[in-house]
Amino acid sequence: MADMVDFPVTELEPTDHVEAGDRAPDFTRPLVNAEYWEDVALSDLYGDGPVVLLFHPMDGDFPALYYWKEITKRGWSEHATVVGCSISTPYEHARFVEERGLDVGGSPEEGYRLFSDPGASVAEAYGVAIEVDGMTGVSEPRPSVFVIDSEGTVEYAWVSTKWPELPDYDDVEAVVEDG
Repeated sequence: MADMVDFPVTELEPTDHVEAGDRAPDFTRPLVNAEYWEDVALSDLYGDGPVVLLFHPMDGDFPALYYWKEITKRGWSEHATVVGCSISTPYEHARFVEERGLDVGGSPEEGYRLFSDPGASVAEAYGVAIEVDGMTGVSEPRPSVFVIDSEGTVEYAWVSTKWPELPDYDDVEAVVEDG
């Protein structure tokens, strides 16, 4: 597992998160695409093949930048529907998409899109919500990756155990390409 260098590392509390073999909790949230956003259910996305659901910190936070840079470089959207989820608003997502040059396509099957979950309820449903340092009562998702098959079953789950930490992109890619 690749760790970021030159940053203080913080161990995170254990979590009771969704595991491989579990049914993926469904949700409906605003999903930012190329020109606008609309409420979309996760279950609407996995009917055509695997979905990579990436939980990341707020847009602009350095781990989010690193995750999306690596994911777009690897071209995961060629093999799966790839969506992010954070507490950022649709407006922040739209700005992040523009600044990062993410190809968000015009339909749910193309490119990359970002779910907006300002209350972190989706992160809570997946068991990956953590309190934001210095902000009592404010939670965000801990870095996590879930690969969900066309039936809605989680095929792969990675949840960070320390901050900062990156997923093993090769492991995720192997599952995505096999899907």
